[in-house]
Amino acid sequence: MPKKAAELGALQVSRLTAEGRYAVGGVAGLHLWVKASGMRSWVLRVMVGDQRKDIGLGGFPDVTLAGAREAARRARDQILQGIDPVEQRKQARALLMAQSAAAKTFEQCTRAYIEARGEEWRNPKHRQQWLNTLETYAWPVMGDLLVRDIQLPHVLDVLTPIWKSKTETASRVRGRIEAVLDWAAVRGYREGENPARWKGHLDHLLSHPTKIAKVKHHAALGVDAMEGFTSALREQAGMGALALQFAILTAARSGEVRGARWGEIDLAGRLWTIPGERMKAGVEHRVPLSTQAVKLLKALPRVEGSDVVFPGSKGQPLSDMTLSAVMRRMEVDGVPHGFRSTFRDWAAERTNFPRELAEMALAHTIENKVEAAYRRGDLLAKRAQMMQAWADFCETPVTKGNVIAHARKR
Repeated sequence: MPKKAAELGALQVSRLTAEGRYAVGGVAGLHLWVKASGMRSWVLRVMVGDQRKDIGLGGFPDVTLAGAREAARRARDQILQGIDPVEQRKQARALLMAQSAAAKTFEQCTRAYIEARGEEWRNPKHRQQWLNTLETYAWPVMGDLLVRDIQLPHVLDVLTPIWKSKTETASRVRGRIEAVLDWAAVRGYREGENPARWKGHLDHLLSHPTKIAKVKHHAALGVDAMEGFTSALREQAGMGALALQFAILTAARSGEVRGARWGEIDLAGRLWTIPGERMKAGVEHRVPLSTQAVKLLKALPRVEGSDVVFPGSKGQPLSDMTLSAVMRRMEVDGVPHGFRSTFRDWAAERTNFPRELAEMALAHTIENKVEAAYRRGDLLAKRAQMMQAWADFCETPVTKGNVIAHARKR
């Protein structure tokens, strides 16, 4: 029978300073381990199954003699119950680390989501708007909350104050919260249903957006007013006025015009090729240039060291408000985007050009999958006829109701 260690007192233990292991008694296998560095710690030497193990119980004097004996007794009791204290501690530590890693706040998840999905926003402005709406409306309520703790009341606290007064914004905020929480669930940061989902959930608690807020379309100048407007526009000074003229002649979006580069322009071939990364649909778009558009481009000044077609200060692209500012100076209601609607109305009401030509000119996505699958070309030659007819129309007073015939090859 092994010799039982004498039970040392607290004072005796405190005087153990020489390097070595000292059995302190009270619990079989309990030792104070004094290292060469002078640091002291508690170790329980015990058989676990068929293996002898040293189980650390903490440092001395942070863990007192009494505390070490109590911890040693608990460890021995666990072993008697078939539990390995060392493995149990490892599992507990792993669980704690996993829980800590999964303890993400809504703000942290928002930033991580945007970072992970950021390439989907080709326009940096959209990415910033996405962040700004959540920062403004959601973060004050639940930015510091762990995503695993976010429930329906938190979402309603965000949405209810703005649902009726800022319906369109509130609807976007809801969708963005839902997206962040879905992302967090996939990453393992939360479980359960998404409290921001609309169908079958929030649609029972909040009025449908279309019932409380009318959709506002971009204001468009009437077809009959185009000749008068373009005539007055040509009298306006500044790069913004020239960019707006070009946007009208090409039926392009403001951002596409402001971002145009000379490398995209083929004056000899009368063609503007917009790369996919600058298009809303992400697909390259070819724009046939009318005689008026080519003349405008040839007259533009070039800025040394800049490839921007319509440069602002220091050769940089114009801001997104420049074209709108031109319209305000002319005291004309509407926004630049509205001229795309005017072009579409002109094509439908004043010409017999096929509908698909106008849709292609506007670079609209084909919703019908069958039609999209069979459409191979972009009807460039026919669209060139249409864009020239549009440019001519914008310069010529017309009698209301006149129809421009679609020239056909014989």
